Amino acid sequence: MLKYGTSVKVWLALVLLTGLTLSLAGRPWGPLNMLMVLAIATFKSGLVASYFMHLNYEKGLGWLKGMILGVILLLAILIGLTFFDIAYR
Repeated sequence: MLKYGTSVKVWLALVLLTGLTLSLAGRPWGPLNMLMVLAIATFKSGLVASYFMHLNYEKGLGWLKGMILGVILLLAILIGLTFFDIAYR
């Protein structure tokens, strides 16, 4: 069972990361900006999956966590490479 304090800490982390994402949206850093925003979004989705979907407390799901992490990493790489291609045309 997820404790109240843990829920509040995860929620605060999500709020702070959302604020960081919004503050990065106005920065003129080009393709680097999009990669940072995608990295933050990936971390936020991991927090939601781990705590609010209770995957952090399941037994025997190590292979599933690895597979999900691999898919997210591959997706981030593919999207990042696409943005680099568009930026340097």
